[in-house]
This record gives sequence, C-alpha cells and structure tokens, in this order.
Amino acid sequence: MFASRLLPTPFLALLLGALTVAGFAPFELHALPLISLIVLFRFWGEAADARRAAGLGFAWGLGFFLAGVSWVYVSLHDVGGMAAPLALIATVLFCAYLALFPAFAGGLFRWLRPRREGPWSAVPLVAACWLLAELMRGHLLTGFPWLAIGYSQTPPSPLSGFAPLIGSYGVGFVLALIAGAFAFAPAGWRGKAAALVFATLIVTAGALLGRIAWSEPVGEPLRVSLLQGNVPQGIKWDPKRLSLSLDTYLRLAEAHPAPLIVLPETALPLFLDQVPADVLARLAGQREALLGIAVRDGRGGYVNAGVALPLQDASPRLYAKRHLVPFGEFIPPGFDWFFALVRIPMSDFTPGSQDQRPIALAGQRVAVNICYEDLFGEELLAALPEASLLINLSNTAWFGRSLAQAQHLQAARLRALETGRPMLRATNTGMTAAIAADGRIIDVLPAFTAGALQVEVRGHQGLTPYARWANVPLWLLALALPCSVAARLWRRCRITPCRPG
Repeated sequence: MFASRLLPTPFLALLLGALTVAGFAPFELHALPLISLIVLFRFWGEAADARRAAGLGFAWGLGFFLAGVSWVYVSLHDVGGMAAPLALIATVLFCAYLALFPAFAGGLFRWLRPRREGPWSAVPLVAACWLLAELMRGHLLTGFPWLAIGYSQTPPSPLSGFAPLIGSYGVGFVLALIAGAFAFAPAGWRGKAAALVFATLIVTAGALLGRIAWSEPVGEPLRVSLLQGNVPQGIKWDPKRLSLSLDTYLRLAEAHPAPLIVLPETALPLFLDQVPADVLARLAGQREALLGIAVRDGRGGYVNAGVALPLQDASPRLYAKRHLVPFGEFIPPGFDWFFALVRIPMSDFTPGSQDQRPIALAGQRVAVNICYEDLFGEELLAALPEASLLINLSNTAWFGRSLAQAQHLQAARLRALETGRPMLRATNTGMTAAIAADGRIIDVLPAFTAGALQVEVRGHQGLTPYARWANVPLWLLALALPCSVAARLWRRCRITPCRPG
C-alpha cells in the first residue's frame, strides 16, 4: 500500500507541510503544493478513522505554518521586543491554531467519505472539505488567509487563469480537485490515465482562460513614483529620529518627480495634523501624492489612513483602513496584558467605514488598501467597477528579513488578477512593486533599500466574473457537498445502523 511504503507518520506529515512552503514565493515551485496535497489526501483516505485523519492534517498544518509564517516570531521578538521564550511560545501557539483548519478538513472528509461508493466520489468531497477549511480560516476571528493554497499558483502557473473567475480560494479548490483525482484514482493504469486526462483538461482550461482580457485599459498612461524609505522599525518611532523619516521621503519625492507620488503606510511617524505644512507642500509640490499616515478621527480615536495631497480646504480626501490587524492595530477584548509584553506603537486604531469610495487621484479612481487588507480579496471588490487602479500601502518592516516580503507581493498579484486592475505597492522596506492587471510583475525594487520605483501604468475598466460573484458560489459549494453527503449517510443509517467512515 502507498501509505505503508511511505510510513505516513505525523512526523512525515509535518515534514511534508513544511516543504510545501517552497511552492510559494520567493521559490514558486508551483507543482510542489499539488504533490503535497496528493500525498496528504492519500494519508486521509487510508487513515483508520476521522481522528487519525484530523491528526495527520494537524501535523501537516503545523509544519506548513511553522515554516511559512515563522516571521510572526520576528514581529514579536526582533521588532516588538517580546522576550524570546514568550515570542517562541506565542508563535507556536498561533501556528497550532492555524493547523486546526487542515485538521478539520481531514477529519470531516474521513468522517463523511462513503466507503461503499466508488473512489471517484472522494474527489469532489475532499476538495470541498479543503475549500471549506480555507474559507473558515480566512474569516474566523477576523481571518488569516495568509498562504491559502491558491496563492501558490501565480503566473506562469496555468491555474492562475481561474483567478478572475473564482478568485484565489477557487484556484485552491481547483488545485485540490486535481490532487484528489490523483490521490483517489482507482488502481491500475486506467485509473491513473483517467486522473492524468482530468488534470490535463483542467490545466488546459486554465491556460486558455489566462489568455482572456477580462478588463480593458482606460484613459492615458500615468507615471507614478513609488517610494521605499527603508526606515528601520526599531528607530522609526523614536522622536529623536523623526528627521530621518522626514528627510528620507522628502529627498526621494523631490529626486523622483511624477504626476503621482505614493508613500507607504505610516511613512511619517506623526498624526496628519502634526506634520509641518511646508513638508506636506513639498511632498505634493506641483503634483499629487498619496501619503500613508495616522489621522485623528475627531472622536478621540485615530485611523490608519492613506491621505491624498495636496490637502483640500474641507475634509481631506482619505481612505481609512477597515480591516485592522488584531494585536497589531487593535486590542482584542481581554488582551490588554499582551501589550505590556511588546512595544507596538499606535496599537489601538479605529476601523474605517465599510462604504468608502475610491479616491480621485491624477485622473484615476484609486482603491486604496493598507497592509494585509490585500489578503482579503472579496473586501476589495466594493470599490469596483468605479476604481480604475489599486494601490496598497504597507509597512512590512514588521516582518524583518523573512519570507513574508515575497509572500505578501504574491498575494497582491492574485488581487490584480481577481479585479482586472493594476496593483501598485509602496512599502517601507519591500517589496515595492507594480503589478499588471494580468498578475505579471512589471517592476519591483530590491527589498531593504531606499529608493523610488518609477513606472507607467494605465487604469482599467470592466468587471471580472469574480468581481461580480465574490466568494458566494464557493461558500455554497463548500457547504453543499459535505452537507449532501452527510444527508445521504443519515438516510442510509436510518435504514441500516452504521458509522460514517
């Protein structure tokens, strides 16, 4: 048997999960996540019961997240100042929480899998269980969709062609379908050939879909300067070093003029009303600018905002971040003690309104998103079809020199594909980049360098199918398949007492 030859122990599942991270940026070995899921699904199919399958899913997930989001330790210890043992414990606990989702998928699949039906019936069921677990991970407790398996299939992977139709979660579902076909194909050459034909058809469909232009350019080309100050997080909020941020971004803005200048999230460690008027004037000059900065909301709180310059006489044109980071930008109830252990400046932001419209900038309608908001693809759709351009402002200095820089850029490429809009990213330490509407990287600055990326882009108009439907069809699919199987098992058990799986 396949499982007995490979010794599917929890340790092997853990190692398999860790290796899967190489399928994502910066390595982008696109086939590796597929191979990993094939092996994992075989483990689940041969598990003695649902508890065993859940345990193997947990081990896989623990290896996957410990390897893939180890930068959480960097954020807590290296940047946040938490004691090393506590930061290590917190990181492991966080990864263990994330591992519960593949554990849930494995346990649910093994519990529901009808033993009396053919092997092909397991294929849509395992893919649906996987999809449901990923959707839940992206929404529960404000959500953490980082490293959803679909993110591994950026161009040139042919599966990226499905992103404008069904989004990143849908791409993950398609990947799971292919893996399920290989994992549960009947023994013998006919079964393997059928799985290969099925996979070839899906990959070919993805490649053909990737040739479709779901949106079209509109307006004149726009020249943009994306600024990357590379100001170390450890000194950024030191009042004695304020001049470093001011001088760095003024120098970059004046040395790299363009009709639109974009500065990253909290580029200036001040509230907007504290910035000297001459600094704002020099940043804007004879052009327009988008500045990441904290803004008082007039009710005693403050928002994490992208502000359009020059300022207007009335209220400023701004976007206030809506999806805040727990423990980084707001304090979850009962966790005040956490902030006694770390040094996180401005950690109690107020979320922005959910119905904010795009900002008019340099002849474009710009949908601004801040930091890891671009991990939540469905939330960016509210700006469409009005928005012609997406701009992300991030301060990725919190991640240190880790995989997070490249992983974050890869997620932004999926957002461009899903919306059919170019995505511009201005970051403090990297990766500042321009992404075309088809998910290709136009250009990118080296991380951990100070500089300006000057690019020319055109806004786009039109709606992709995903922009119309968002994740609603995926939720229906993820719930309908397991529920239909459970209902069938229930009807069967009423006639003949049995236990699922």
